[in-house]
Amino acid sequence: MTPETDDLAGFRAELRDWLEANCPESMRDADGPETSICWGGKRWVFESEDQKLWLERCVTRGLTVPTWPKEYGGAGYSREQEKVFHEEMARIHARSPLQSFGIWMLGPALLHFGTPEQKAHFLPPISRGEIRWCQGYSEPGAGSDLASVQTRCEDKGDHWLVNGQKIWTSYADQADWIFALVRTDREAKKHLGITFLLLDMTSSGVTTRPIKLISGASPFCETFFDNVEVPKEHAPGISSVVGTVNRGWDVAKYLLTHERTMISATGSGARSLGAVLSEEAGGLTDASLRAAAVKAEVDALAIGLTLERYKDMAESGQGVGDASAMLKYVGTELNKDRHELMMAAGGSDALEWDGPHGTRPADWLRTKANSIEGGTSEVMLGIVSRRVLGLPG
Repeated sequence: MTPETDDLAGFRAELRDWLEANCPESMRDADGPETSICWGGKRWVFESEDQKLWLERCVTRGLTVPTWPKEYGGAGYSREQEKVFHEEMARIHARSPLQSFGIWMLGPALLHFGTPEQKAHFLPPISRGEIRWCQGYSEPGAGSDLASVQTRCEDKGDHWLVNGQKIWTSYADQADWIFALVRTDREAKKHLGITFLLLDMTSSGVTTRPIKLISGASPFCETFFDNVEVPKEHAPGISSVVGTVNRGWDVAKYLLTHERTMISATGSGARSLGAVLSEEAGGLTDASLRAAAVKAEVDALAIGLTLERYKDMAESGQGVGDASAMLKYVGTELNKDRHELMMAAGGSDALEWDGPHGTRPADWLRTKANSIEGGTSEVMLGIVSRRVLGLPG
């Protein structure tokens, strides 16, 4: 063994011991319902003392954002250490201590485009789960064609004045802040007049309205801005604009690659599908169900390995780019297939909303939205055909 592998083996052993000693038993259910996710934020109410304790312990060690620099609340893990971390978490089926759009999307964008002052101001609270963010991208007339956003942002000297509407704003009614695409130049070409703005959701003139889905839940909202005044600086030296005014599309594209890659990861699941299905009353006795489960397992392993390859490429500076559309599409379809199989294995019992399978029907219905959020499947296939495969338009 080389010194590097010796060091990694020691790292794994030390991390494994820490996880065994510090992850509460009730937090070892990574395939639990969506309601078990800890989102953090000023209004977050922990479901249990264990959930709170697990978050606090991970925050202290930087494990909510393991690859972020330590000065921003991370653990400063290398790419190889991150892999070990996820493997050891999966080994004991540990829940993620914290999930948020701040971690998945805004954080990477700030690390890449933010000023040192913005990073120091916004990233540590994200890592600790103190601020919950939502994403203000889509509008009623700008969904697939995101560059057509029309939410107006006017320069009023010491502040911006924002008017307009966003839609499909996930958890906007529970978020503390929003990162939004706004139009600051109405005369420029549509990609060039957009600015990436950070806005406090408690600002006067901001209202939200949940959109109820067939699952019965309301993760999506309409968000309205009516003469909302956004200071040019949220604090001395802390600009409300990320990147350059009128060049927010650069930030938006970078963020979308992280969003789509994050969505693609849902296709692999935290636990083996075979293990989940074997717990059903009939087990995996049906041959066609076994065959479908095996195929789904192989596909999940394939997308998992592909994700790791693209993460390695990103670490080396190559980036993911348009391939994120491919990852997002495949992950979306696999996640839907996974839930279809779980419903099939449960039989008629799985259709009971308050039956023995708990939230399974709601989770199954929720996966249908995967084909829309982060870019519809049709748009993703268009990107893959034109920009990845180079096929004629």
